[in-house]
Amino acid sequence: MHEKIKNTISALKANNIEVFYAENKQQIPEIVKGLLNQGDTISCGGSVTLAECGVSELMNCGDYNFLNRAEVEDVAKLYRDCFSADAYLTSANAVTEGGALINVDGNANRVGCIAFGPKKVIFIVGANKIVKDVNEAFLRVKTIAAPKNAVRLGLNTPCSKLGHCIALEGGIAEGCNTSNRICSQYLITAFQRDKNRIKVIITPDSLGY
Repeated sequence: MHEKIKNTISALKANNIEVFYAENKQQIPEIVKGLLNQGDTISCGGSVTLAECGVSELMNCGDYNFLNRAEVEDVAKLYRDCFSADAYLTSANAVTEGGALINVDGNANRVGCIAFGPKKVIFIVGANKIVKDVNEAFLRVKTIAAPKNAVRLGLNTPCSKLGHCIALEGGIAEGCNTSNRICSQYLITAFQRDKNRIKVIITPDSLGY
């Protein structure tokens, strides 16, 4: 295991976050399956990572009550229903070596569920998301995560055209004022009072944006 991953795992555990190590992305669905019970109500945040490692298929296998926003008309109601889920699956925009999970949202449905609500939150994180500290994490959001996700979602934002935030040299939360802004809500998840509610699966493979 790479030293950087080891240090990150130790720091996450010190923050009362349970950590699992997957040697490759193929191992991840089985680890996730072991954290769920048949019939659990589950949901997820929008995530390229979940699709790349096979967890999207697992969620759709029929063993769980999957609150899938792609299959409902009232998406706002589904977002609220997610707060009562048994498990919420997502990835992180960045993870610091000091053990903090960094996430940025447009609508805040994902960061809301990470902060409070679902009984457990399961993060799947590729080693490409590990950064030195919070400043590097938000730089990663402005230069990688937000621009690529804006392109993926077909959003008309400056970063989707430039490949980086127009406020690259500005403060952490500075950015454009477009109606499609993808980086509106910021969350730093550090020490957890509810021990092991948040679980992180880390792999040395590169996953997502």
